[in-house]
Amino acid sequence: MQGQKTIILKRITRWFTVTLVLGLALASCVNRIEPLEDTWESAVPFQPIPQGLVSIRSADCGVCHKEIYQEWLKSTHAHAWTDLQFQSEIKKESSPYLCINCHIPLENQQEYLITGLKNGDIYQPVKEKNPHFDAAMQLEGIGCATCHVRDGFIIGTRGTVNAPHPVRVDSSFLSEQLCITCHNANAVVTPELVCTFQTGEEWQVGPYAQTQTCISCHMDTLTRSWMSGMPEHVSHRHWFPGSGIPKQTGETPVALEGLDFKPDTLEPTYSGADSIHYSLTLTNAHAGHRLPTGDPERYYLIDLTWLNAATSDTIAHRRYRIGEVWEWYPVAKKISDNNLDPLESRTYTIGLLPSEEGTYTLHTKVTKHRMTEETAAYHHLTEDYPTFITVFTAEQAVTVN
Repeated sequence: MQGQKTIILKRITRWFTVTLVLGLALASCVNRIEPLEDTWESAVPFQPIPQGLVSIRSADCGVCHKEIYQEWLKSTHAHAWTDLQFQSEIKKESSPYLCINCHIPLENQQEYLITGLKNGDIYQPVKEKNPHFDAAMQLEGIGCATCHVRDGFIIGTRGTVNAPHPVRVDSSFLSEQLCITCHNANAVVTPELVCTFQTGEEWQVGPYAQTQTCISCHMDTLTRSWMSGMPEHVSHRHWFPGSGIPKQTGETPVALEGLDFKPDTLEPTYSGADSIHYSLTLTNAHAGHRLPTGDPERYYLIDLTWLNAATSDTIAHRRYRIGEVWEWYPVAKKISDNNLDPLESRTYTIGLLPSEEGTYTLHTKVTKHRMTEETAAYHHLTEDYPTFITVFTAEQAVTVN
């Protein structure tokens, strides 16, 4: 599939090479201003308020589209700008301006307009104050207007004569191609700065690309009224379920778990001479992309632990990890990657040769992580910003005679 991001990815490689060459050639030119040419360098152009509306803020959309708005409030999209990890990232000197273009995509949301680069340097953008900046809309991150407002129209999948605003029907625009414009950012920006989000490519080469899309799983289909007093139509949920790791303590985001878990069933009793073998099989049974996906710092941990039931002492423990490993400095490079492909299964084992009679308990635990505790500490993130959730637990007791 040739979507907008596919074009962007091709341009990124070309841009990096050309910029390097130009940078050497123009080294003697001071403050040379180069225009922005690539789509990923710029925000979505300023969007005027469609006739009949008071604004294009999500909060105002929610006055009529109440149920959809409440769903969106639970989504990661709603936290795209305010997310504490992202805010920490963009405060770094090594974070260029272009990172915000997926987190607050509309010019309306950006305090400054970027009109060019000094000497082609992404760390020297030419800024102008944005006369249309909407601070409240900025806080909404990826809101209704990101996908549904263009050129004075509300973009939808169907029109109605009763709509209080102009509607342009464009199902193609609202397809998975729009999702992939952000969920497939894969670029070497500088030697130590790599953007590597490959969810779109993973789906494209996977087993579901011809039958299901992002919307199939992440925007459930249902029949409902889009607003009070209107007839029911086919609609989609807008909470965009994902990892399920909350953005702050106390939140309960809607989650999708792509893994199936198949633990062995142990015998209740073993003899002292028996070696006890246990395995847990994980299958990426429900995701159209690899798991984990998106941010390369995400990972799963599988902990298998034998305890002495009487003393709670650990007798044996094995920990396994699913995820990528990167070295970020001085040059960013991927060290390893054992993410699970769609429909792939992997089995993890632990053995026990009991040294004495008694009761032993096997604890199985699988956790999903957005980052390591060390990374969280580096970003000054506190316990109010959860870094993991538990997605599977099991416990079995056996008696050894």
